[in-house]
Amino acid sequence: MISRLHDPEYNRWACQIKRTGGCRQPIHLRGKVEHYDRATGRLLHRYSTRHEPNGVLRVACKTRRASRCPACAEVYRADTYQLIRAGLVGGKGVPETVSTHPCLFVTLTAPSFGTVHARREKNGKVLPCHARRDAEVCPHGRTMSCAKRHRADDPCLGEPLCPDCYDYDGSVLFNAISPELWRRFTLALRRRFARLNGLTVRALREHVGIAFAKVAEYQRRGVVHFHAVIRLDGPDGPDSPPPPWAMADALEESVRHAADVVTAEVKPVGRTFRWGAQLDVRSITLDGDLTEQAVAAYIAKYATKAAECVGTLDRRVQPLDDLEALPVRDHARRLIAACMRLGSEPGLADLRLTHWAHMLGFRGHFSTKSRRYSTTLGALRAAREEHRRTEEITTGRLPLFDEDTVLVVAHWQYAGQGLSLGEQLLAAALSGVPLPSAGGRR
Repeated sequence: MISRLHDPEYNRWACQIKRTGGCRQPIHLRGKVEHYDRATGRLLHRYSTRHEPNGVLRVACKTRRASRCPACAEVYRADTYQLIRAGLVGGKGVPETVSTHPCLFVTLTAPSFGTVHARREKNGKVLPCHARRDAEVCPHGRTMSCAKRHRADDPCLGEPLCPDCYDYDGSVLFNAISPELWRRFTLALRRRFARLNGLTVRALREHVGIAFAKVAEYQRRGVVHFHAVIRLDGPDGPDSPPPPWAMADALEESVRHAADVVTAEVKPVGRTFRWGAQLDVRSITLDGDLTEQAVAAYIAKYATKAAECVGTLDRRVQPLDDLEALPVRDHARRLIAACMRLGSEPGLADLRLTHWAHMLGFRGHFSTKSRRYSTTLGALRAAREEHRRTEEITTGRLPLFDEDTVLVVAHWQYAGQGLSLGEQLLAAALSGVPLPSAGGRR
């Protein structure tokens, strides 16, 4: 850090860091950009990284993971917030009339794979974890009871009362199959809604569109559950209102039915999975208990997280790694071991459990949406880049050329990634974004 502060090129380095938004693991590029007049071939402008600090240009990593780069994750969170909110109240190319469309906030949970330590509250009071007077003793000699009132930050939350009884194989297989379970849920939802209104699925498309946006969240026990916004539209998407007979009550009944009936089978091991018994379905209103700001903020928050809350790593675990030496808690280690063991079975190769062991088997996208829900992350990023480019041209930091008459030739080469610990401290000071906690990247 002292060396960087005393570097004659510190000001330029600081400008690069500020431009990345304080990225903690910027990508280093080496190369040049040249602008030529198409008519004459004359060189109009040249930029080269030879004159940059250390001969490289630093650009933001753009990761969504807050554990790796809080600065870039905050941009991703803000974009996701705008995307979700636009689908609820309009904006970003979505008409404001979309706020009148029936809309639900749905939480689909995972089934139980064994009793785990939990924090329970009722009427503002913390209750005992699993207090049982006549608690049974498991086959491994442990009493299946816990009278402790856990703190919110208690490290044992999510860990099984008896690790030897816990179904670790079922847990990681559910994570792996959950994207397919979600897909089948959306199909069953459309079929049920069509049947309730006396239509076929094909005929339903001519009258109603069902749009959604969802995010996956890890529970402390190491399984994912999904939070989803599900909205009724007309046949042309958010630009058209749903017909009067397309009501929120029928949508809720369809959600509950689909969550109850869909299953997904892992045939090589003969196991069938379904959603957990806990299902939360609530209407989203502009002035009620569940507002569009609350829903958008809630989904956006989890879009930047992964499995860190379970105590695992945010990097891939290699098959030759010593699992006992990994800096993870025992529950996460057992889940990773289950992924490694099951991933070696030929019949489960398609699940790629070994590749996604650090994610405890989950290999789906954390945040997804249907095509017509609202705008896209790509459109939001393109608008931001265009705004930044226009601002730089206006301030004279970039030359102003007519793009139809200029040929741009660029040569870039990857030259590394990241900052030293001292440079990360400086980046945090320059951007005002704190460093990741100790529970982040290892």
